[in-house]
Amino acid sequence: MSSREVELRSTVGGFTASGRLHTLSVWFILALRLMMGLAFFQSGLDKVLSGSFSAGGYLTGATPANGSPAADLFVAMGNTPWFVEFVNVAVPWGEILIGLGLIFGVMTRFAAFWGAFMMLLFYLGNWDISHGYINGDFAYMLVFLSVAAFGAGRILGLDAYIEQYEVDGRPLVERYPWLRYVLG
Repeated sequence: MSSREVELRSTVGGFTASGRLHTLSVWFILALRLMMGLAFFQSGLDKVLSGSFSAGGYLTGATPANGSPAADLFVAMGNTPWFVEFVNVAVPWGEILIGLGLIFGVMTRFAAFWGAFMMLLFYLGNWDISHGYINGDFAYMLVFLSVAAFGAGRILGLDAYIEQYEVDGRPLVERYPWLRYVLG
């Protein structure tokens, strides 16, 4: 292994995967974080500024029409007025907050988790398997999960500073280890 490579190894369920990352990989991880951050921020901002975003018709009409295996769930959500009102706020503002978190590298794993969750819902809602099960929504979900797994907020992001902020003489993540699941 050259000095410009980093070895990764992980074991899950008795299976071990390993590989080597080139040090230039950090720039591609940063690019993925920024790309998804900008995409989500712009999408949410467009919805907020237009003032016309409404999930009700989509939940009750589009999902059943495309044959989604989650169609009954989406219709039930769409027929629940308080839930539609919640979604009408949560989707655009969630996209904005996820986008800002990724752009600035703040609470990156938390933001990426919710981004992946939203993409899973979009994948099920935009169901179209005529060209296979993998589409852009599914791919974006995996990008969000990769951003979280790599701790991309530590790459030119504020999470690197937040994690090392000292509380009673100890870095924040040492004092509160659970923050490793939110920051990074």
